[in-house]
Amino acid sequence: MPVRAQPGANKSELRGEQNGCLKVAVTQIAEKGKANKAVIALLSKQLKLRKSQIELIAGGTSQQKRFLIHNIRCDELQRRLDPHLTA
Repeated sequence: MPVRAQPGANKSELRGEQNGCLKVAVTQIAEKGKANKAVIALLSKQLKLRKSQIELIAGGTSQQKRFLIHNIRCDELQRRLDPHLTA
């Protein structure tokens, strides 16, 4: 799942879709993996997933990230994402 992370935001939230990526804002700063952990925690909470189901596979030091979501069907993940993609 492609994600565009925005660390250091005023509020942690899913901000919809931007250029084919889920835009995720977190208050944590990009330092020593803190923002990555915050993104995983937010995705876990908002999409009702366990943190262990979310694996960062690319973009550890970039705003453009790719996550692998384990143990959920694509259609179920899309159903959980849909409310966050509509403006």
